[in-house]
Amino acid sequence: MNEASRIAPPSPEITALARERLDGLATPPGALGRIGELGVWLSAAQGVVPPRPLTDVRLVVLAGDHGVAAHGVSAYPPAITEAMVRTLVAGRAGVSALAREHGVAVTVRDVSVDADLDDLPAEVTARKVRRGSGAIHLTDALTREEAERSLTLGADLAGELADDGAQLLMTGDLGIGNTTVAAAFVAAILGLPADEVTGRGTGIDDDGWTRKRGVVAQALARAEGRTSDPVEVLTALGSADLAATVGFLVEASTRGVPVLLDGLMSLACAVVAEAHAPGAAAWWLAGHRSTEPAQAHALKSLGLEPVLDLGMRLGEGSGAVAALPVLRSAVAVMRDVALLAEILPS
Repeated sequence: MNEASRIAPPSPEITALARERLDGLATPPGALGRIGELGVWLSAAQGVVPPRPLTDVRLVVLAGDHGVAAHGVSAYPPAITEAMVRTLVAGRAGVSALAREHGVAVTVRDVSVDADLDDLPAEVTARKVRRGSGAIHLTDALTREEAERSLTLGADLAGELADDGAQLLMTGDLGIGNTTVAAAFVAAILGLPADEVTGRGTGIDDDGWTRKRGVVAQALARAEGRTSDPVEVLTALGSADLAATVGFLVEASTRGVPVLLDGLMSLACAVVAEAHAPGAAAWWLAGHRSTEPAQAHALKSLGLEPVLDLGMRLGEGSGAVAALPVLRSAVAVMRDVALLAEILPS
């Protein structure tokens, strides 16, 4: 994407009006801290001062399996992906409880789970791209056509939610082995070595970490010379579910719908999305700080500061959902706190 077709940021004029309102509230200057800044950002993203209450928030969990999961990079077997998709559909996953508490509508889609889930509701599997993905240290994860189809799938999902009136979107991930793939994404796009991006994912031991680092290093060496093209990165090092997340993020930004990102997976996809569609990052907030080192690099590259830092590493979109009450607090103060001019005697 060239400079002329950069995605436009939220309105600078609305940002200025929102900051004027924040500065005029009957609170000491700066007393609201990050809450105030988030209120200004949400006003700009919505295009109105004060911002509207966040009553229609949607989380889309995109599920897929990863070939690297068979190579000792995770503390859990690949079969857990299928089990957790079923748990999510039943409304009993970790993020399900958080979403119910905070009024978030959750959608789960099987993009590339390596299992037959046809007994689940049809909408869960209707757009499946493939079963699993290639082990990225040995072969490409996807074909170029599959990568492009996955990007389109994610864009279509975001567009449908935008058309349906969603005010705020979130992306969630589900797939054993996905932190290995995400670490490779971040390293490839940002030019980092495997040592700096490899974390412990679901809680692997030292031997597991060493194997995981080796897989990431081997994958990066195999993809050398292809990392300047974001779609090639998705083809060589990605998976259909994560490519769909990239498409989802780009389309949301193009539509002017803000996205609250989750942990490593969504930030890794965000790095690829920003490379694919410069300017998209202006429409994103980071929900929480993951324990994964690759997320720290992704945050820095995108200029994002997480709303929460609670040591979470669950995935599923859980950190984004947990951060939602902070955003609602930001809306409340912008809407409901009196202006100093209203309470001073005339």
